[in-house]
Amino acid sequence: MPPAAAVVTVPPAVAMTGIHKSFGRTEVLRGVDLEIRRGEVHALLGGNGAGKSTLMKILLGVHRPDRGRVALDGAEVALRTPADATAAGIGMVFQEFSLVPTLTVAQNVHLGREPRRRWLIDDRRMCAETADVLDRMGVGLDPRAVVGSLPVGYWQLTEIAKALSQRVRTLVLDEPTASLPFSEVEHLFALVERLTAQDISIVYISHRMAEINRIADRMTVLRDGRRVLAADVAAVPPQQVAEAVVGREILHLVERPARRPATGQAPVLSVRGLCAGDRLADIGFDLAPGEIVGLAGLIGSGRTELVHCLFGVDRPTSGTVELAGAAYAPAAPCDAITAGVMLLPESRQRQGLVLQHSAEVNLLLPSLRRLRRGPLIDDTRGRALYENMAGRLGITGLGRGQPVARLSGGNQQKVALAKWLALAEVGLTPKVLLLDEPTVGVDIATKTDILGLIRELAAAGTGIVLISSELEELLAVADRVLVLRSGRLAADLTRSEIPDEESLQLAIQGA
Repeated sequence: MPPAAAVVTVPPAVAMTGIHKSFGRTEVLRGVDLEIRRGEVHALLGGNGAGKSTLMKILLGVHRPDRGRVALDGAEVALRTPADATAAGIGMVFQEFSLVPTLTVAQNVHLGREPRRRWLIDDRRMCAETADVLDRMGVGLDPRAVVGSLPVGYWQLTEIAKALSQRVRTLVLDEPTASLPFSEVEHLFALVERLTAQDISIVYISHRMAEINRIADRMTVLRDGRRVLAADVAAVPPQQVAEAVVGREILHLVERPARRPATGQAPVLSVRGLCAGDRLADIGFDLAPGEIVGLAGLIGSGRTELVHCLFGVDRPTSGTVELAGAAYAPAAPCDAITAGVMLLPESRQRQGLVLQHSAEVNLLLPSLRRLRRGPLIDDTRGRALYENMAGRLGITGLGRGQPVARLSGGNQQKVALAKWLALAEVGLTPKVLLLDEPTVGVDIATKTDILGLIRELAAAGTGIVLISSELEELLAVADRVLVLRSGRLAADLTRSEIPDEESLQLAIQGA
């Protein structure tokens, strides 16, 4: 009788075992295990502050673990620097792009390691090598194209090409669809499938469960620095995954009953014939006190440009705006704030916060003039205001004096929102709140908190203009949805006119 064939066990591409990491007295990771198989898409899930970023920074050589081991393809390694991780075939595409808009695709892909011929940069070779990477990705993109002239989807592809050009075998994608229009998401998924077919392992970090179910093979869930779930994606119901992330039973988004302005009620904001160069054309709508109006559209449709005009970031070229019945034409954001119009911008890190300052300083910045006692700032009153807002919004994390850059994404977003709400405590209640992607990159629990707060503000009479690429979110809270397309108002739909997400998507695409 012939001997039984030996079973060959293939070691995982990445095995992180018993990883511990503390910063001062704060224990961030508590014995975490993570196993990534070769050629799979592995979802890494968890709430903001669960330890995902710290775990990945250990894999990338940015941080060193206090305890634990890392093995690649069965061999233990010491990743002391990012250069060690790159040499070992590990790369990461961060949620915040790191590209130089004035450079070409090829120049960004090879930035800092340009091929040279003697002492000169070899542009021909650089473009040829970039073209090879893009061809391997199945992407038709000109290596000579200037990145700043490209749609945001191509920025994402350039970041991925940059990582692949360094011959990565394990690629970490951090919230890769957060900045992508709906039409580009499927292209990204197709690219991920091509990469895994080439035996590249993908670590996919996302808060969007629909994406996880669509693209991932297995998952690991972290909570409070511990691994609480590791399983095949198909084996665990989405509700159970969400509850593992949050640590308690959660409810699905419950729609807010749509309301219409009372008969004869004057709008808090009235926009007529608003134009801004070739970006906006003849935009007109009214916003009632306490009404939530959603702005829907693809990237480049004019959503952000509209709220920037309303906040004084950009100046319209024609048209009129009235605020509470009076002419309103802010020359700068400070004029808008004084009038009672506040903006939560799309990028909290680039536009919403001063990252090197503390959460307390960021939260109090708009209120400083109103916290004066003579020539000085009333620190006692300011500290009390911060503590009150931090408790109200559930801002947690590092100490009050630590840089806000070290907070989780969800807590950063809460600080960016709280700084406007704090104005009401010092005598300047917002009349209109402009929210540009208020829940992007935050976990399920934080999203629920923020949407609940938006509803509370509307119930108190604040007019809300809400931009969101998540259609479920718009349908859950908006009374009306304005659809923008190529800078024009394509539709003004009441909530009752939108039966489901598919109908709204069709309206956005103009189908």
